[in-house]
Amino acid sequence: MIDSYDFGEIVIDGRRYFRDLILFPERVESGWWRREGHNLSVEDLEEVLKEKPEILIVGTGYAGLMKVSKEVRDRVKALGIELIVQRTEEACRTYNNLIQSGRKVVAALHLTC
Repeated sequence: MIDSYDFGEIVIDGRRYFRDLILFPERVESGWWRREGHNLSVEDLEEVLKEKPEILIVGTGYAGLMKVSKEVRDRVKALGIELIVQRTEEACRTYNNLIQSGRKVVAALHLTC
């Protein structure tokens, strides 16, 4: 469960993180780095796609500056994964709501910008 989020900081199950991360059902992968910083590519999500979640939530940052490429959108759709792209604050709320419903959700969250 995401306890809180603010620019550059997220608290998950009582633990603070200060770097972008991927939140899997059973673990947190902190220090998530993208090939092109504010442009999300399929390569950046390889581990997520192997996990085959029902839903992938992408948090695009505090101000929403990270862009999700058409290639990512097409690949995720082709795999039958629902994609939700939102500013990170809203993405955190969406994640909490969806995991409470018992669905397999992964969130890739950019914490700044």
